[in-house]
Amino acid sequence: MKILIVEDEPNLCAIIRKGFSENNHDVSVALDGATAMDLISSFTFDVIVLDVMLPDSNGIEICRQLRAAKNYVPILLLTALASSENIVNGLNAGADDYLTKPFKFLELDARVNALFRRSNQVVTNSVITIGDLEINESAKTVKREDKIIELTSKEFKLLHYLATNKGIVLSREKILDNVWDINFDMNTNVIDVYVNYLRKKIDKPFNTKLIHTLKGLGYVLKS
Repeated sequence: MKILIVEDEPNLCAIIRKGFSENNHDVSVALDGATAMDLISSFTFDVIVLDVMLPDSNGIEICRQLRAAKNYVPILLLTALASSENIVNGLNAGADDYLTKPFKFLELDARVNALFRRSNQVVTNSVITIGDLEINESAKTVKREDKIIELTSKEFKLLHYLATNKGIVLSREKILDNVWDINFDMNTNVIDVYVNYLRKKIDKPFNTKLIHTLKGLGYVLKS
């Protein structure tokens, strides 16, 4: 696996690099955002471990720029800020996972491996159709009534998970395990926030509602 570490704390960066190198991964390091963007434009990485607070930029903004450029490399954010607002901002910018400092390397390694496995899963179905909703798995596009619906990376992953389990009620725990691959504090409202994001784009402009809530049980996508 080829990993890029973007972290401005030299000691922490050295620990992370040593851990991944000992696991036989190809590791590159950037201590600031400018260096990170240069490396990303020159090389292909399997996973990026990206600190939020950098001396010359913000990791969330870097993540947003990569997604705007259609670069969907898996990104794990490192942050000292664990509030729901900061989590949502990072994930809404297109990050795939996050880890709060301080952390154990074993957990970071497990999450990076999970992101790598997911990014290399083979897509078996090209298009999922639910009523007039079309989800193109390969192109990562969504249409309803032939209108293109723009989604963030995390919104697409959530919709895709609901769609591949259409008609099945999915608990918050299952959604967290399969969309984020992390154990959120269940007191946070991240799932509700993202379902509301989807509803505004997928349901609100149209007559038929597809996303349904079963109180106390979870969410289901069905026509």
